[in-house]
Amino acid sequence: MRVVEVTAYGGPEVLRMVRRPEPEPGEIPGRVRVRLKAASVNQEDLKIRSGARAAVLGNLAPPFVLGSDFAGTLLDPVPGLPTGTRVAGFVPWTETGGQGTYAETVLVEPEWLAPIPDDVDFTAAASLPLSSLTARQAIDQLGLPSGSTVLVTGASGVVGRFAVQHAVADGHRVVALGLPGDEYELGVLGAERVLPVPRGAPADMITSVLAPVPDQVDGVFDAALIGGPLLPTVKDDGVFVSASHERMPVTERGISVSAVRGRPDRARLKEMLEQVAARKLMTRVADVMPLEEAAEAHRRVEAGHRPGRLVLLI
Repeated sequence: MRVVEVTAYGGPEVLRMVRRPEPEPGEIPGRVRVRLKAASVNQEDLKIRSGARAAVLGNLAPPFVLGSDFAGTLLDPVPGLPTGTRVAGFVPWTETGGQGTYAETVLVEPEWLAPIPDDVDFTAAASLPLSSLTARQAIDQLGLPSGSTVLVTGASGVVGRFAVQHAVADGHRVVALGLPGDEYELGVLGAERVLPVPRGAPADMITSVLAPVPDQVDGVFDAALIGGPLLPTVKDDGVFVSASHERMPVTERGISVSAVRGRPDRARLKEMLEQVAARKLMTRVADVMPLEEAAEAHRRVEAGHRPGRLVLLI
C-alpha cells in the first residue's frame, strides 16, 4: 500500500511517498482494518515532522507515518458495524507506534471509530474527530453549570470553532477571541460577544482587547495558547483549561488550571457526526489535496492557509 513517511526530522521536504506491506487481518489482536478515503493534516503533525516533539517521543523516531484523523470503510467487522461500513475516527498516534493515517489502510481499535451518516461525506468526516473531540472534552473539563460565561480563545481556529459550538450547546454564554473578519460567523455559531485579535498579537494587545469585557468570566478554554495574560479575566476560583501543557499559566486566586488531551470517544464521535448530518454542528474544510501532495499540504498549513482543516484524499 502507499503511505507517506517522515524520512527524517525537518521541513516538508522530508515527506516521501513509499510502499509498505498492507496490514493483515488480526495482525494486532483486537484491531481492525479501515481502507482510508481521507485523512486530515493537524498542527501536531507539523510539530512531530519538524522534530519539535522528538524529546517526548522517546524511542519513536523516523521513519514513521503521520496522521490522526481518518475516514474510510471497514475491512473487518466489529459488533454493530459490518464490513463496508463508512467510518471516521482518530488514532492516538503514539499508541500506534508511528503508524498514522497518511496511508491507504490503517489498523485501529474499534472504540477509535464511529459510523458516518449517509449525509456526511468522507472529507467532512475526516475534518472532525480529533479537533471536535478535543474541544468537547475541554468544555467538559471546565465542569461549569449551564448559564456560565466561558471565554474561548483561538475561536477562528478549528478546535476553537468547535469549542464555541459545544459551549453554546451546553447553555453557556460565550465570549470568543477570534480573528478580525470572523465576528459575524462566530456570532452565527452562537458567541454572544466576539473580540477580534490579529494573528500573532502581542500580550499587551490581547490584554487591551479583553479590558472592555464587563465582568470576569467563569472559565476559559485557551485554544490559542495565550496563557497567563488571560488570568485577569477569570473570576476567583474559576477554571482555566489550556489546549496544551506548553503554555500553562501559574494558578492564582484559587483558579483551577489544567490542560486537555483529546482522547477517542466512540459514543461522542457518533453523536457529533450525526449533528453534522443534521446541520447542528458545523465543520469547515479549507482545502483538499491528494495524498501524494502531503508535503505541499504541510507547506500550506505552515504558511497559514485559509481557515479550516486541510484534508488529504487517499
